[in-house]
Amino acid sequence: MTRTNWSRFSKLALALVVLLSAFAGQAGAVSVASDDVPDEAQVGTQVTASVTLEELYRSPQLESWTLAGQTDLEDVTWTVAYYDQTGARVDQQSFDGQNFSGAEIATADGTSEVEVTVTGIVPEVESYSYDPAQTFTIISLDQTREGGSSNDIDSWTVHHYTEESAAARDELDSARDAIQRASGANTQQAEQTFNNAVEAYNGEEFNLATNLANEAETSANQARQSSQTTQLLIYAAGGLLVVALIVGGFLYWRSQQSTYDKLG
Repeated sequence: MTRTNWSRFSKLALALVVLLSAFAGQAGAVSVASDDVPDEAQVGTQVTASVTLEELYRSPQLESWTLAGQTDLEDVTWTVAYYDQTGARVDQQSFDGQNFSGAEIATADGTSEVEVTVTGIVPEVESYSYDPAQTFTIISLDQTREGGSSNDIDSWTVHHYTEESAAARDELDSARDAIQRASGANTQQAEQTFNNAVEAYNGEEFNLATNLANEAETSANQARQSSQTTQLLIYAAGGLLVVALIVGGFLYWRSQQSTYDKLG
């Protein structure tokens, strides 16, 4: 085999190994059957999220493993419920704290599905962001195997807010929509004011953000109306020109007809 052919063969072999490794990693993964997680939550309120896991033993060597979980919620309670193939609950465990481990998943116990539920208080916002919206991790699950190795199963995040930040965000959304509707008009001033409003929001100056967003929306609406008015004037002027041409043409035709009559 020539060096060139050997190089090509080596590359193909390496790609095959990577592909097989990827499939192997997927084969040992746990599937998320369903989840019930809120999209957003207010700071200081109590919320609950639940996730159901299935296909717990895809790989033959994983006849048993340990489930672990983490959350940014506060005053946390976890519930891990175990179900058999008929859907009957066969066991249940409870854990406290932002982290838990030690939930044993084993074929010998007849466990076919596991439902993990977490309840706690929504934490304070550490850093505000309009886009993307600030979030916290409400639930994150890991699969820990014998020997200490661990795989991430999945993680869920939730947008959290206060009354003040939510009100400012609503105004920002309204201003952004107004600027988008004014597409084609001169919205430079509105866009600059909107950017200033976003900076105020990110800096937790929600009253200022709200006021600037209102200004940006007003400016965008005025720019849109001005653009529409200009278009109407252009259309009107064009219409008058057409009418003038028609009338002028008609008068010219009449004058020509009069000339022919006199000649006759």
